[in-house]
Amino acid sequence: MTDTQVTWLTEEAHDRLKAELDQLIANRPVIAAEINDRREEGDLRENGGYHAAREQQGQEEARIRQLQELLNNAKVGEAPKQSGVALPGSVVKVQYGDDKNDTETFLIATRQEGVSDGKLEVYSPKSPLGEALIDAKVGEVRSYTIPNGNTVKVTLLSAEPYHS
Repeated sequence: MTDTQVTWLTEEAHDRLKAELDQLIANRPVIAAEINDRREEGDLRENGGYHAAREQQGQEEARIRQLQELLNNAKVGEAPKQSGVALPGSVVKVQYGDDKNDTETFLIATRQEGVSDGKLEVYSPKSPLGEALIDAKVGEVRSYTIPNGNTVKVTLLSAEPYHS
């Protein structure tokens, strides 16, 4: 498995996602019982409670599969301790093109790691921008292709380990 297929998670994020998975799995019998109760109410074509319970079951099963896949491919560890290099778990500041005023600061990580304050944007290391920046050193200029086919030049201004 290549590093780009691995999801980097802190111990805290891993534990939070594992707890969510365990809760969803524990809730399976409750949903099944709800569906059974609603089925016994009669005509299923006009039984809103039955359809709602089935929809909830489908959503929870999809989330279970998503969490299992994520946790099976996760690399658990500490955020990088190295400054000056863009790595998964780093808060980076970049400049787009040659415009010194066109800058952005964000976390290179997966959305599942989450940033509780919501003030810091999160870019996946698998995104075009994330892939372009991984292992870049401060001052390095990298390019990446955006969905419309254009190439964007980005300069790494800073990279610091993320601290929640």
